[in-house]
Amino acid sequence: MVQAYILIQTEVGKAAVAAATISEIAGVASSEEVSGPYDVIVRVDATNAAHLTEDVVPKIQQVDGITRTLTCPVVTGIPRQV
Repeated sequence: MVQAYILIQTEVGKAAVAAATISEIAGVASSEEVSGPYDVIVRVDATNAAHLTEDVVPKIQQVDGITRTLTCPVVTGIPRQV
C-alpha cells in the first residue's frame, strides 16, 4: 500500500465543496477543509504507486475549483508506543 497526503489550493469559496467531492473518490481515506496556505488536505491509501499517480491524483485534480495540488507520499511510518 502507498499512502500520501495531498495539499490542495482552491478557488475562493470552493474548499468545502471540493473536500466533500474528493471524499467520494476511491482511495481517499480522508478529505478535510483547513485554514492556512492550503484549503483542503487529503489522505490517500492507494494500492500501489501507479494507482496513486495514474488513477487517484488525476481524479482529484479534475474536481471543480481546484487550482493547485501538492502530493506528498509517505516514505516511512513511525510505530506508535503505547
